[in-house]
Amino acid sequence: MTQPATRRTVLSTGAGALALGCVGCGTDKSGDATAPQSPTASASSASASGMAASPAAQEASPAGRRLARTSDIPEGGGKVFKEEKIVVTQPKKGDFKAFSAICTHQGCTVNRVADGTIDCPCHGSKYRIADGSVAHGPATRPLGKESITVSGNSIHLA
Repeated sequence: MTQPATRRTVLSTGAGALALGCVGCGTDKSGDATAPQSPTASASSASASGMAASPAAQEASPAGRRLARTSDIPEGGGKVFKEEKIVVTQPKKGDFKAFSAICTHQGCTVNRVADGTIDCPCHGSKYRIADGSVAHGPATRPLGKESITVSGNSIHLA
C-alpha cells in the first residue's frame, strides 16, 4: 500500500522543479533578461578570472581579432565598439588606449566619444579619453582598462 504524499514532499519537489526551471534566468543591472553565455563569453570569463580556457574556447575567442585601422580612431577622440563592449581612444597622436564600454554607474553601454570624454547616455556619466577616469558623475569609478595591440595601421584585441 502506498502512502499519500506529505505536504513537505510536495513543497520540496515543487520548489526543486521551480529552481531547475529558472536556471539561467535573471536580469542584469539594467533590468534586461540575461541570456545563457556563449562559449566565447565563457572563454572570456575564464581568461578574466585567471583560469585557462580550453583550446576550442581559445580558438573561438575574439582575442587577436582586428577591431579597426588606426585611421578609424580620431586624434583627441575615439570609437565605441558596441559588439565587443570596448571603446578605443587616441588621446594624442599614435597613443591608443582601450577601455570597457560598460559604464561603472549602472552598467549601460557608453555610446559616443566627444570633446575629450567617453559619454554614457543613461545618466550622463563622462570619462576621460586618456585614462578612463571619471570626468563627470554620477559614476564614481573609472572605466576598466582593456588590452589591445597596435601593429602597423591595425588595432587588434589582445
